[in-house]
Formats: sequence, C-alpha cells, structure tokens
Amino acid sequence: MRLRQFSAYVRKVFHLHRLAGRITDSRCDPAIPTSAIWFSLLFGAVFKTPSFLQLQSETRRKAWQNTLGYAKPISDDALAYATARMHLEPLRATLATTNKLLKRNKAFVRNQISGLLALNLDANEHFKSRSRCCPQCLQRQIRIKNDLGQEEEVTEYYHKEVYAQLSGSEWNTLLDVEPLRPGEEERAAALRLLGRLRRLYGVRFFDVVVADAWYAKGPFLNAVSALGWALVVVLKQEDYDVYQEAWALSQGKPAEEFRQDGREVRLWEVGYLTFSKSCGRAVRVVRAEEKWTEFKVVGGKKKSVPKQSNWLWVVTEELDGYGCRTIWNLGHGRWRIENNAFNVLTKHWHLRHCAHHDPTSILACLLITLLAFNLFHAFALLNGKLYRQGKITLQELRLQLYRAVEHGLLLPLFSG
Repeated sequence: MRLRQFSAYVRKVFHLHRLAGRITDSRCDPAIPTSAIWFSLLFGAVFKTPSFLQLQSETRRKAWQNTLGYAKPISDDALAYATARMHLEPLRATLATTNKLLKRNKAFVRNQISGLLALNLDANEHFKSRSRCCPQCLQRQIRIKNDLGQEEEVTEYYHKEVYAQLSGSEWNTLLDVEPLRPGEEERAAALRLLGRLRRLYGVRFFDVVVADAWYAKGPFLNAVSALGWALVVVLKQEDYDVYQEAWALSQGKPAEEFRQDGREVRLWEVGYLTFSKSCGRAVRVVRAEEKWTEFKVVGGKKKSVPKQSNWLWVVTEELDGYGCRTIWNLGHGRWRIENNAFNVLTKHWHLRHCAHHDPTSILACLLITLLAFNLFHAFALLNGKLYRQGKITLQELRLQLYRAVEHGLLLPLFSG
C-alpha cells in the first residue's frame, strides 16, 4: 500500500515519468533506455541498494521489473557504462525542477527563519583510497604504518564535493553538488556551485548563504554579494584583526539574552567593522556566548558537566534589518546539516559509497541519490501520516517500501 502511495505521489506531484524522458547520455543506440537506468538508480537509492552488483540482482527479479515497468535485467557493467556517459546538466535540471515544485507547494515555509530561507554550504569527502585513482582525484600525503610497523609517507586519493542545502527544523533539501578539482580550494568549487544555482533556481529561491570559517575571506564575501545574496559566515581567531576588534567591542551589556534548545544564550553585536582590505566593505559581527549542561555516566553514576562555547559570525549589510537572534538561528542552521542530513546520508544512504570510480559516474550517482533523498523525505514529511505521528521512523518506512516491491506494483513507475 505504501509503495503504491509513494509511486502515485512522485508521479502526480513531480511528473517523474516525464522528467525521466529528459535524462540523456552519450551512448550510441543503447539497448537499455537511459530512463530505465535512471529509474533503477533512483529507486535503488530509495530501497537501500547502493552497489551496481546489488542493483543488478534486484533488476533480475520479476517484482522489481514490474515495479519499474522495465521487463529486462540490467547488468552492473551496463550501469557503470551508462552512468560514466550520463549528461550531468539534465540531472541537475531535474533536481531543480522537483525543488521548485516543492517550494511552490509551500514545503519550505517551516524552514524559514524570520522569513528568510537559508542556503548552507558544506563540504564532504566522498571516497578515499591509496591505490585507486582517476584523473579528477584529489591527493594528499599521509603517514601510515607498514607491515613491519614502520611509519612511511604514502599518497592518498580522494574525492570531495561542496553541497548546497536548504536547512530547517524538520527536513533538509539538497539543491546541488559541485566537486573540487585537483589543485583548487573549496571556495572555488563553492563559487561555481553558487553561480550555477543562480542560473538554475534564480536569485530569489533563497535569501542568505551560510558557511563555516573556511569561507570567511574578502573575495568570497564580495562574490556572494555580487550574485545577489546576503552572507552569514563563522569567524575564527585566524582572522585576527576583525576577530580581536569585534571581541574587544562586545564586552558590555548583551543586546539579547534568552534560553533556547536547552542553552542559555547571550548575544552581542558590533557594526561597521572593516573585514579586510580585499573586502572593501563594512560588516556586522554577532557574538554568542552559550552555556548548557551535559550529563555523563562516571563510575556508574550520572554526572552533570557544565559546557560553554563562543561563536562569532560576520554578517553582510543585506541583513542589517535583522536582529542578533535571527543571525544566531541562521548560523546554527549549519548544525542541522552536520548532525542531520550528512549523518543520515552517510549512515543510511551510502553517500560515501563509490559504485564506479569514474568522475562522471560518481557525480551522476550523487545527483540521483540527492534527488531520491529529497523525494523520499518530501513523501514522508508531507504525506506520511504515521511518520508525522511518530509511529514509524524514516528507515522503517524505507524498509516497508522495499518489502512492498516483493509484491510488485499495479502502477508501474517507468510507464508514461
């Protein structure tokens, strides 16, 4: 029953069978339609089938073929060959189309903070190996112990991507992903990603970009503002001049004091500081002091441990009309990425699994997984009554969908 509901939802709301027709690749006269490959990967991600070999086994089953509406098995070699030749822009456009439909249907209203929709930037390593590499692999030197117990320096290859995500109290929606290229910094990939988001989504799809301290550089602040978005970025002590100035000027009476999320919070703000010579503009800095209590079991007894943290955020002038508490909430929206979406994607959606070590295949599979993640969570959060009532977890719901495949589906997903 739930599988039929899920199928009806993605077909009716997102017209998924039509979107499948947009997915293309560079194979000549393929025996297996690109849409069949795409659907298999998409629902393989939903049904927790990360490897091509495992997916090959699933596509041999009649129940799977009935569900997908494609009555032939698909080999792991065919999946690898096709994904290495997939055109990435249609995959990104499909992801954008579904996210625009979600916004049009008011799915992100609860994500807003003081009426602002925040885009969070974060990077994540996708794959690492000391033996396998491709032309787009990044590399670094690491020290390991060899078989003789001696330390030696070896080359480690890896892939790393910057993700763009709308964060909120209930769910996180992924908009796009951009890989780092060999020899470049994370900020370069982030600016490519933001430029593409402006083209795909428009400047008004979200209001503010939130990022960690790695992005606290003058040229990056200027570039984001030129694209049309406000910016909230963590400030660390390494940015010595503005950090010291903001800290020294924020020692008086707090601008705001409140309790939220189990924390006692005090906020200060300092305006019209010069961020850097390369920035060429005045910024506001918001400082937060947070105190809370954690409980640990020591010697069989529960013990309370007081905790404290201090945060500083640089805020560009586009947010001058918003108070300190709004900035605090925007800044801590990044926690929801690290403690929610990425943990879920890594633990339950096999985000770091590399099905086929080819740059295009890796990115194609990532984009399809992000779409599957968004569609499943939209279904569960907006239409899953039992989940909203707390009677079933997201992973239990995924398991129910997979088990339903055993019985087939009267309304094939692949058919138009």
